[in-house]
Amino acid sequence: MKRIAGVLAGVLTLAACSSGGFSGLYNTSLPGGADLGEHPYRITAQFSDVLDLVPQASVKVNDVAIGRVEKIELSPDTHSALVTLLVNGDVPLPSNAGAELRQSSLLGEKFVDLHPPRSEQPAGKLGEGARIPLARTNRNPEVEEVLGALSLLLNGGGVEQLQKISHELNDALAGNEPEIRALLAHVDQLATELDGHKGQIVRAIDGLDKLSSTLAAQQGNLTTAVDNLAPGLKVVADQRDELVGMLQALNRLSTVAVDTVKKSGDQLVDNLRTLQPTLQKLVESGQNLPKALQILLTYPFPDYAGNVVKGDYANVEATVDLQLDTLLENLTSSSQPFLPIPGLSGSGPATPNVPQIPLPLPATDPLGDLLKGLLGGGR
Repeated sequence: MKRIAGVLAGVLTLAACSSGGFSGLYNTSLPGGADLGEHPYRITAQFSDVLDLVPQASVKVNDVAIGRVEKIELSPDTHSALVTLLVNGDVPLPSNAGAELRQSSLLGEKFVDLHPPRSEQPAGKLGEGARIPLARTNRNPEVEEVLGALSLLLNGGGVEQLQKISHELNDALAGNEPEIRALLAHVDQLATELDGHKGQIVRAIDGLDKLSSTLAAQQGNLTTAVDNLAPGLKVVADQRDELVGMLQALNRLSTVAVDTVKKSGDQLVDNLRTLQPTLQKLVESGQNLPKALQILLTYPFPDYAGNVVKGDYANVEATVDLQLDTLLENLTSSSQPFLPIPGLSGSGPATPNVPQIPLPLPATDPLGDLLKGLLGGGR
């Protein structure tokens, strides 16, 4: 029996030496594994934590095994793990596929689940040498982590705090039920009012958004204004004593004024009542008072006299009517002679020897029309 054991040991030793070494059962193909097909390809997935994932673990898509984990190693940055996967080449996968570490059951083995992208559309095709980055990998929480969080919650955690909160609420609400009901009614009314003014609230928020955008656009000007405000504040600070003294004096003045108004209130009211008839008459005068004031400075002359009298001299304005037919008509209708006649009294009637005054030209006379055109209507 010992000889048989020694022969078997020698055979195993020779087999190991002929294959270049023995690295454990992880490199041994397991029966019943996933079908890799005739053209499998290798891809790499980067995980921040691989938990207790081991080589030869399954690689699945929709819970169907399509490959196996070939190798697990530390990434060059020593902050993540690189998992090499051997996948069936007949299974199409998008180039932006994701990978998750999942568990087959509550206490079952870990496996790598490949899935299409959840936040974008599938694109391209996953092939030999492809790499799934850390941003598209994840893992499910462990049972131990869930049980630990539950233990923390139950042992002096949130449950105890909820109990304290419940006791405090009972103590606060005991005996104040009517007030609490009224408060709830007011809260309901407030919520109703706010809902009714929802449009105005939205517009106010939009206006505030526009205002903030305008202020953001004017940030440079605001910064300049704030920086230049320092000299003005320094001046105010230097004159602080004078400003305080002015405010104190204004306070004393207001105190005296209020006291004066209180003491002379009756007399002030009587004066205002006495002034009422005068004001009433001024109102009744209407436009007469402004017109009278207009000629006050030039009385007894009209206000136009100001355009004539200029200091120590006076101008003369005259209107001359050179309408020829009007002049001739006035001359012929006069009772006095047009020219003085020697030997006749200026006051006596005209004698037959007085030469006749030419009569006005008819309207159709061209000479008359020409004279009218030259002299008529002039001023």
